[in-house]
Amino acid sequence: MKKFLSSLPVKLLIGIIIGIVVGLVVNESVMTVIVPIKNILGQVINFVVPLIVIGFIAPSITKLGNNASKLLGVALLIAYASSVLAALMSTAAGYAIIPMMNTAKEAAELKTLPADVFALSIPQIMSVMSALAFSVLIGLAAVWTKAKTITKILDEFKDIVLMIVSKVVIPILPFFIACTFCCLAYEGTITKQLPVFLMAVVIVLVGHFIWMAVLYLIAGAYTKTNPIEVVKHYGPAYITAVGTMSSAATLAVALRCAHKSKTLREDMVDFGVPLFANIHLCGSVLTETFFVMIVSVILYGKLPSVGTMVLFCVLLAVFAIGAPGVPGGTVMASLGIVTSVLGFGNEGTALLLAIFAIQDSFGTACNVTGDGALTLILTGFCKKHNIEKQNLSIDL
Repeated sequence: MKKFLSSLPVKLLIGIIIGIVVGLVVNESVMTVIVPIKNILGQVINFVVPLIVIGFIAPSITKLGNNASKLLGVALLIAYASSVLAALMSTAAGYAIIPMMNTAKEAAELKTLPADVFALSIPQIMSVMSALAFSVLIGLAAVWTKAKTITKILDEFKDIVLMIVSKVVIPILPFFIACTFCCLAYEGTITKQLPVFLMAVVIVLVGHFIWMAVLYLIAGAYTKTNPIEVVKHYGPAYITAVGTMSSAATLAVALRCAHKSKTLREDMVDFGVPLFANIHLCGSVLTETFFVMIVSVILYGKLPSVGTMVLFCVLLAVFAIGAPGVPGGTVMASLGIVTSVLGFGNEGTALLLAIFAIQDSFGTACNVTGDGALTLILTGFCKKHNIEKQNLSIDL
């Protein structure tokens, strides 16, 4: 029983339950304490994210040698394909389902969280996308120049980052998630705003599981392996993503889960999982596509044309590759095409942001879990093209 209660998934679930219960009963004075704690823990986790990206991707590229450029191209291709196809599937579902829905006209107002009186700032040493670009360039340059010293330094840096993840990030995650859900319950996102778009959220959630199933079936067929061996380990990562609402903040747990799979190659896990956490946002893309169609009906009285939605899907998948893996990153990065392609005004973008926030955690969980399928495809690609496995000896 003690071992069960000490497992990460159970701790995360307990954190969610406690957070919701506390958020529903406490007053503003208690929230003035909880809000700063949540912000500090979140900043600590986000501070470590660029270090994880550098510590895993750069050393992995150096070990891949001359195959690194090829694998980067494959990773980008399958990430884009997953996002654009998920968006198109969501579009088809929108045209089929939304006309039959009783769309609500407005969302309930939320209670305002108290200001962060502590306001401690722990900025990242660089943005996640900068860390990703740095890792790719340094890794490739080290391969091209055959730099032995920098390769050794990157390996040692990876060990340091692993220790930070194990001793700092993993232990504070349950507390961060508890504080996050406490804030959501207090401001009313869970009790007030959710029912307005409950049907839409349920539809999108079903879409997430359908798309994850499609990805894992494709990955299993391509590699001729059982994809269950991968997805069965992703429970803690899914739960963590629901709590953090950030693919980047879930990265440490996702790596831990992926390394437990006997099907995934360790070198592909260290290369693919951090990379896909930043470029593969299929769940968020699927969600945003369905929601923009609902907002269009609610505010403008009609669905966008098929041609407009296809163009939106193609462009949205491009923006998703460059979107930061943080809460609301996809929708914020794509506001330009929401206004230019779909013609949304301020009211439309505001409503989109509000309803996207309701399910953001589940879209993120779909992103993170889908990364395992793409990593399995990379593993199969390496086997088919005789790319040798690198022994990394990692224990997460």
